[in-house]
Amino acid sequence: MKQDLQEDLKEEAKVALEFQTLRGAALEAALDDLADLRIRVFREWPYIYDGDLAYERRYMAGYRDNDRAVLVAATSAGRLVGAATGTPMEDHSADFAAAFAGLDMGLEQIFYCAESVLLPDYRGQGAGHRFFDLREAHARALGREHCAFCAVLRPDDHPLRPADARSLEPFWEGRGYRKLPGALAEFYWKDVDQSVETRKPLQFWIKSL
Repeated sequence: MKQDLQEDLKEEAKVALEFQTLRGAALEAALDDLADLRIRVFREWPYIYDGDLAYERRYMAGYRDNDRAVLVAATSAGRLVGAATGTPMEDHSADFAAAFAGLDMGLEQIFYCAESVLLPDYRGQGAGHRFFDLREAHARALGREHCAFCAVLRPDDHPLRPADARSLEPFWEGRGYRKLPGALAEFYWKDVDQSVETRKPLQFWIKSL
């Protein structure tokens, strides 16, 4: 009986995902749900981020106010279950200029695929590819030559690393992305097992469009 119930729940989770770009009033209406979603997913490995709802809501509002940014929402039966964001790289010049200094490309050539979050029950259904497809299409429409993102670096012996943790690098490489040597960003946030914010290094990956 219990196993049957678990199988039924798995099947319910496989309800077809729908993807749409949110802007303006639609994005405003979804801000709280988007902020909550980000906090829930980023608590997982490897970000293990102890998020703040008010901060996340303010952060997402930046996409509402930027007509060159894109926010793709994934819904299932009307419920928000995933989201992916992107924006021109120069919008983050204060954070990323140092990482790209000395490289033979300007920030204005790059579109930044900022984050992708998806609830666990909806993974493995192609959402990751769809998130990249839509953001890369948006980047091309803006005339960008490259897409890039950054991923947090964690030590192999980190105490919170799950035994079954899987690297996303094969997926990214399959999408045509490659590590950009020497391009590292730094951010500070509070991990779920910490009381203060600490520095986190993030590795940039890039793809030519």
